This record gives sequence, structure tokens and C-alpha cells, in this order.
Amino acid sequence: MCLLAGAAGASMTIRAIPHWYAELRAPPGTPPAWVFAPIWTVLYVTIGIAGWLIWKRRGAVPALRLWGWQLAANAAWAPAFFGLHSPSAAMGVMIVLLVLVVLTVMAFRRTDRTAAVLMVPYGLWCLYAAYLNAGFLLLNAT
Repeated sequence: MCLLAGAAGASMTIRAIPHWYAELRAPPGTPPAWVFAPIWTVLYVTIGIAGWLIWKRRGAVPALRLWGWQLAANAAWAPAFFGLHSPSAAMGVMIVLLVLVVLTVMAFRRTDRTAAVLMVPYGLWCLYAAYLNAGFLLLNAT
């Protein structure tokens, strides 16, 4: 399910990178576009493993529900940024995503510490993505 969410976002991203994205002013520390696919692939695998560890636990439905909501927010980000060409809409999605990731890690920690630890790199990457999103928003405001 995680890789499917990533693939759906990637389909919009791939079309926007050579044209719209390439024309944007990028914030300092923006990596080359090719870096994102391998990093997100690894993160989606760890998110999936974390979710599976929680899914195996009885009584972990609230934590798993949060996991599903953060994955839905994650899947909404690429259509907002790349599909709508809207860093501002994407920033709104990113704020929701960050809150959901933090809540998910906290819920996972109460159920399975390994699952919580597997979500931490993802949360850190989302913070970095929020910085990039905010940078694109500020540098390309019209």
C-alpha cells in the first residue's frame, strides 16, 4: 500500500519535473531531482514494515488508523505540489502530514518501539520536505 501511494505521487511528479518544477527558484539545500525516488522508496518500505508490525498487534487499531491517515496525507502532497502546481496547497497538506506522523510515532511507541523507530527517518525527511516546500513557496510567490 505504501509503494502504491508513492507510485501514484511519482506519476504526477515525473510529468512536472522537466517543465514546471525545473523553472522554480529552489531553496538552498535542494537536492537534485533524481535523489527523491530512491529515498522515498526506502522510506515507503520502512513505513510499510512499521505498519505491518502494528497490524500484527491486537488492540492497535487506533495506531493503525493514524498510520493510514498519515499515508493518505502523504499521498495528497504530490498532487497538491506537482499536480496543482501549488506550493501553498502542498504546504497545508505538509503541516497536516507532519502532525499525523508525530501522532503516529507516539501511538506506535506505546505499541511497538521498533515500529516507532522505523517511522523516525520518515518524520525527519518530512521535516526536510517541509523546509523545501516552504522555500519553494516563499521563493516563487507571485
